[in-house]
Amino acid sequence: MTAEGFLEGRRLQMARGVLLQCIMGGYPESRFYGSDDGDLALVPDAAHIHRLPWSLQPRALAICDADELSGESSCLSTRGQLKAVIARYAARGLAPVVATELEFFVFAPNTDPTQAFQPPVGLDGRREDGFSAFSISSNNGLRPFFSEVYECMAALGLPRDTFMHEMGVSQFEINLLHGDPLLLADQTFLFKHLLKEVALKHGLTVVCMAKPLAKTAGSSMHIHQSVVELGTGRNVFSDEAGQPTATFRHFIGGQQAGMADFTALFAPNVNSYQRLCHPYASPNNACWSLDNRSAGLRIPASSPVARRVENRLPGADANPYLAIAASLAAGLHGIENELEPTAAIQGEFEVPEALSLPCTLHAALERLKCSHLARELFGKEFIEGYIASKTMELTSFFDEITPWERRVLAAQA
Repeated sequence: MTAEGFLEGRRLQMARGVLLQCIMGGYPESRFYGSDDGDLALVPDAAHIHRLPWSLQPRALAICDADELSGESSCLSTRGQLKAVIARYAARGLAPVVATELEFFVFAPNTDPTQAFQPPVGLDGRREDGFSAFSISSNNGLRPFFSEVYECMAALGLPRDTFMHEMGVSQFEINLLHGDPLLLADQTFLFKHLLKEVALKHGLTVVCMAKPLAKTAGSSMHIHQSVVELGTGRNVFSDEAGQPTATFRHFIGGQQAGMADFTALFAPNVNSYQRLCHPYASPNNACWSLDNRSAGLRIPASSPVARRVENRLPGADANPYLAIAASLAAGLHGIENELEPTAAIQGEFEVPEALSLPCTLHAALERLKCSHLARELFGKEFIEGYIASKTMELTSFFDEITPWERRVLAAQA
């Protein structure tokens, strides 16, 4: 839209079905979004109109809500779903607080998708070989890129907590400051967009796949969650003596009750399960533990005022609005129904079958398809539309034969 049209308040409309467009570009049957495929109104959020600092020509981006023409939020909008979850907390006098940790890889351009990604050539003329985890000098070869990333974050008002090199070759992580869930989802979305745009300027490729490299750690989007009282800001996970509360237990119980049903929302792509089936630091379970990274739900070591629950299941490929909405909705379900969690696990442990999660996209979609809880919390239209779109993507994947199949199976009798 032109700046003039935007400033005049011209309404931008979009076909309803676009919210169910799959990643290859196609659409499920129109019955999933209304056979008329009528319009939605894109309503800009005044707090999120940003001039894009990386653009050579003046351009701006406005984050919008997708609303029905009658005025209510579209149930197909993941941002609208998150706002509805936050409103349900507010109705109980509560406000969730979240922070996201996003991991990503920086690669050289990859023009042939049959070839593996490679780290870029740094300023020293060499490619990183994978021994730079947590090094303070590990990104020096990419300093011009990261310098512009920091500048663009500041220009967009994206505060950052810590930035570090992660375990993988040319893999990095940012921790965004905790705050309002909608704000953090917006910031996570903007940061991912910023990364890819700035990378292109520097002749690089940023990849937020869950598992872009074999035999290397995948990329997560851990979600840290706490709940405070509206008005006082008191963390309801801790009592006056600094001890865990019943609300804290119930929140964990709700997370456990929803994780298997919601796995397809946290791990939305075929590649998501490549990360989860190699479970080092990416646990595919609904166990909970005090400061144990093998548990899907980890309670980080902290002071009572900062007591929180870390959901370690979502990958970097997850939709931040939907992943945060699903995690918080599960926690609220536990609070409302006073669900008790299992016993905490510590050290080395075997995952009980009841706490194991789907390990393929097909299994996750089947679990979601049978979930009464998902329909109760997100509505029948959203869940069925989401499943239809993801089923198209899964079918597209199965339409191709992978290099492994040709390499290993072709010679078999």
